[in-house]
Formats: sequence, C-alpha cells, structure tokens
Amino acid sequence: MSSEQKIGLYGGSFDPVHLGHLLVAQAALEEVGLERLFLVPAAQSPFKPGTTSTPAAERLRLLRLALAGQTRCEIDEQEIKRGGVSYTIDTVRDYVRRFPQAKLFYLIGADHVPSLAKWREGEELARAVEFVALPRPGQPEAPFAPPFRGRTLKGFPLGVSASEIRARVKAGLPIEHLVVPAVAEAIRNYHLYL
Repeated sequence: MSSEQKIGLYGGSFDPVHLGHLLVAQAALEEVGLERLFLVPAAQSPFKPGTTSTPAAERLRLLRLALAGQTRCEIDEQEIKRGGVSYTIDTVRDYVRRFPQAKLFYLIGADHVPSLAKWREGEELARAVEFVALPRPGQPEAPFAPPFRGRTLKGFPLGVSASEIRARVKAGLPIEHLVVPAVAEAIRNYHLYL
C-alpha cells in the first residue's frame, strides 16, 4: 500500500440504500483508486430540513445487508451517534485526525457542486478533501469553483432515488430491481416505508 492511502467518504441518508448507491461506490473505488470507502449515514441531513428519516437502526440494518461481502466498503456511524444535523466538516475533521497521511475524497451528488461555497466551514473543507461528483442521468457536469477541487465520476448512471423506492413500497409495487435482494426482503419483513 502506498504511503498516501486514498480514502473515500460517502455521506447520505441511505433511506433506503439502493443499487444506485452501490454502483456509485463501485465507480468511486475503481475510478479514484480508493483503498477504503466509508459510507456515513446522516443523523439529519442539512439539505432535508424538516424531513423525518427512517430510524437509524433500520437504515443501518439495510446498509449492513447491502454491503455484506464488500471488503473495501465500511459503515461509519459517527454522524448517527453525534445526533442532530450532520455537517460534513465535523466528519471530515475526524478523518483528518484519524488518517493524517491519507488523501481524502468526499462523494457528493453533482447537484450539490454549485452550492459548495455555502457549506459549513467551506474553505477548511476545500483544503481537506477532493470532491468526487456523482452525476445523475441527463444532468450536466457542474464545474468546481475555487477553492474546491474535484472530479466527476463516469460511473454507472442509474436514475433511481430512495424517495422513489419508498413511494413504490407504499404503493405495493416491486422494488427487487432497485435494491439488493436482502434489502428488499428486510424492507418487507420489517414493514418499512408503509
């Protein structure tokens, strides 16, 4: 392993985790050459004020099922344990402290690139991480404005969203083509999103 380990951070509500998330993770591992990728479920997203997520224990259960057998992907529960609104800078500071020799990459939706300057402690964040933007199908590539550095994944664009999956479950429609089988089974067994 090189002296400068490449570590990726992938924050989100993961409510529920779906194939789009997993394809993004795979693309980041391959295209950026990450040794490790930490999925960091948010306690409360600052981008979704007033929304109530599925309880953390359920979201974590689904993430564990989805990542079973993935050796380079790990779940980091720090934002859930901290509680309250989850700010990226708090998590990034923890990784800078824990992995001082690593090069950190933070995965974000391409739709968030234009608003990076409004993120809490944006300048410190820009120094600490290189951003990796995840395009949605049909979405134009947004340039990174200084001081932010980043690249856009080619990836496997898949137009699927967690809100669409929740709506399909509520409507009694199948989701097996959108999530891994173990996640679909757990959603059914625990009567989630009804």
